[in-house]
Amino acid sequence: MEPIAREAGVSTATLYIFFNSKAVLFEAVIKEVAEELSRQRVAVPVATGSPRDRLVVILAAYADFMSDGFVNTMLALIMAERARCSAITTQIFERGRRDFGTVLMTVLAEMTRAGQLNVSKPSWTAGQLMGMIEHPIVFPPLVRGQEEPGDRSSRRIAEDAVDVILARYGV
Repeated sequence: MEPIAREAGVSTATLYIFFNSKAVLFEAVIKEVAEELSRQRVAVPVATGSPRDRLVVILAAYADFMSDGFVNTMLALIMAERARCSAITTQIFERGRRDFGTVLMTVLAEMTRAGQLNVSKPSWTAGQLMGMIEHPIVFPPLVRGQEEPGDRSSRRIAEDAVDVILARYGV
């Protein structure tokens, strides 16, 4: 708490007036960051065109978001503190999946109704797509501390994921 108080230009006692523990301070910071990340996710682009084109635009935006260094840092912090603050970290994770997943599920359901896909459970398919984006983008930096991007661009990862889904659910 002392370095944080010094950085904020207040005494430790003053900081404790507003945040009676490190856990409360952590929760307040994480909630604020989650709100900002949620605002960024709300701007998910919805394109027109073929199912492949539409899904690639959405998933490339998700891949770019998940590739952001700040987002990766926050994910690492949330994962590191999940044991102490499981309620807030679970809430943030679920909100992130819901914010982006809702857009993706809506588009998948729309494409299914239009006869462009054969998806029986849009939520499962959205989860599959998101997982194919998250795995190559999020896990290497978290596991290896890898800062540099992998050998595939965010767009290429999105295209590969969409191609897999279209091979399975395309009509």
